[in-house]
Amino acid sequence: MTTVDLAIIGAGPTGLFAAYYAGFRGLSTAVLDTLPEAGGQITAMYPEKQIFDVAGFPEIRGRDLVENLLRQAAPFEPDYLLGHQAQRLEHVDGKPVLELSGGLRLETQAVLITGGLGSFSPRPLPAAADFPGAGIVYFVPELAAHAGQDVVIVGGGDSAFDWAMALHGIARSTTIVHRRDKFRAHQATVDRVKALGTDIVVNAQVTAVHGTRRVTGVSVDVKGEGPQELPADAIVAALGFTADLGPLGEWGLELDRRTIAVDSTMATNLPRVYAAGDIAAYPGKVKLIATGFGEAATAVNNAAVVIDPDAHLFPGHSSENP
Repeated sequence: MTTVDLAIIGAGPTGLFAAYYAGFRGLSTAVLDTLPEAGGQITAMYPEKQIFDVAGFPEIRGRDLVENLLRQAAPFEPDYLLGHQAQRLEHVDGKPVLELSGGLRLETQAVLITGGLGSFSPRPLPAAADFPGAGIVYFVPELAAHAGQDVVIVGGGDSAFDWAMALHGIARSTTIVHRRDKFRAHQATVDRVKALGTDIVVNAQVTAVHGTRRVTGVSVDVKGEGPQELPADAIVAALGFTADLGPLGEWGLELDRRTIAVDSTMATNLPRVYAAGDIAAYPGKVKLIATGFGEAATAVNNAAVVIDPDAHLFPGHSSENP
């Protein structure tokens, strides 16, 4: 059993800002996420993209935004439980207790759900289903890990082309393999990748992954041309992610389609359980990172009063706090 004041389910931007704000309010926190890296959708889908609608930053790369949020929360030492899923919720003596994958139990004073669109699971690469070795990834936490490698990127969306751009000049070669000759990625991004000289194989399917302990190559079947062999030290399967509420949907939360209904304090229908960010729903909701930041502050401040009835809802200005 681990005990914290506030359990935050979701390590995306909203959850990371909530960890900072909870620390500012003097609350201990644990931040959970099913993904192995902090950052949520940004880390999984567009870490190298520039974001233009975060207040105070004319533009900021996704990866840098996540790093800044982690640095902002760091002085308050949140406990990051990455690769863990919150499976069950019960209330003991009126307070939430979470049961996590792996058997860990988390006793809390309140829960804040910031899980974006829910639990993210990468769409698998069918040809790699029985591959026993390493070298197949679904996003790239560290670009330097692929230095000097031949990298095959499977997919035709923004993520596939973003990774190709980011790995250019780091990997020895990058090749995009896509099942169609049209792409879901933004045309300007496609044009930039083509201008870099990246090999793009269209109307093609990866049919086999070669290697034993690690990837050494792939077989590709190209429509009208037949099979081809490509060298590969790594495969980035940028086939997208599926998202669902997972176990959260069985907790008795009031749902609005695939989101969680909240009131003006960001409280759900369950006692001491709040939601913020894309997963929270109320009339007039606008799903933006900027919105999630404000909702995180609202949820934490209201949770702080529930946790300690003598606390003030208004936290004071951070500029006045030494």
